[in-house]
Amino acid sequence: MSRALPPVRLLTAFAAVVRTGSVRAAAAELNVSQPAISQAVKQLEDDIGVALLDRGSRPARPTDAGRALAETISAGLGQIADMLEALRLAETQRGRTVTVACSVGVATYWLMPRLTAFYRAHPDLLVNVVTTPSGVPPLAEGIDVAIRYGHGRWSDGSVHHLFDEAVEPVCVPEMRARFDGPVPPASVSLLHVKSAEVSWVTWPDYLRATGQPMQRTNGQTFTNYVQTTQAALDGHGMMLGWRSITGALTASGMLVSADLPVLLPREAFHLVVRNKRGEQATETFSRWLLSHARAEYDGTGSADAGP
Repeated sequence: MSRALPPVRLLTAFAAVVRTGSVRAAAAELNVSQPAISQAVKQLEDDIGVALLDRGSRPARPTDAGRALAETISAGLGQIADMLEALRLAETQRGRTVTVACSVGVATYWLMPRLTAFYRAHPDLLVNVVTTPSGVPPLAEGIDVAIRYGHGRWSDGSVHHLFDEAVEPVCVPEMRARFDGPVPPASVSLLHVKSAEVSWVTWPDYLRATGQPMQRTNGQTFTNYVQTTQAALDGHGMMLGWRSITGALTASGMLVSADLPVLLPREAFHLVVRNKRGEQATETFSRWLLSHARAEYDGTGSADAGP
């Protein structure tokens, strides 16, 4: 069994002596008498059986052992102080922070631009955003809510319909201007997103569902929607634009419709809330996001439509 540590007050007093350079300065810093500091240092030396101060000098200087111990005490107490501050901060923020998980595309193009409006309404709350490559991020430990695309039949939380989707091919205006009518998919490079989600609409899915001629869908493939969107903005090809992600880009004219049919998938975006009681920040954020999406997509105008 390891030997018990000396009392913290003894360690603190000795570290103060070494740090300030004298018993007098240490006593002033700790707001105690000089005899109290001297007695504490002597008790510490007796406890460990090693001389910590060279009392032959004026003022007394730490011995090699004393200097090594003082450095260790300072480092240890500093770590303890940092941990205590972290615990206090976590306790202070408890109930004021909500963590949201969503795909990187949804985070970049849909959620983040709308958080400004949330902070205007709730400046005392903080939203942490965790991104995943998947459209169905899990409600793991530390995740309060998730924005998911899919069928909505999940059992790991309370599922709320957020908004329906609309998918249509989009491209840069320069590519659109090359054609008098709709942009023929066979005449341009098609940009693909590689996803393990079976509900994700791919180019073959789109062509089949809208009655377009099936063809070889050549072109670049990317691992997430942000990369694909950037490639489209750079003029590398035509992409399937999801209203939630490319809607703002088409509204600004950076991307334009290819005048091909709009596909309305059966799946939709949902807000999945972890089943925990008393999480005020989570409840407030969830209510706001649902109301915001309803107002934005239903056109009720009861919530800010953007930042």
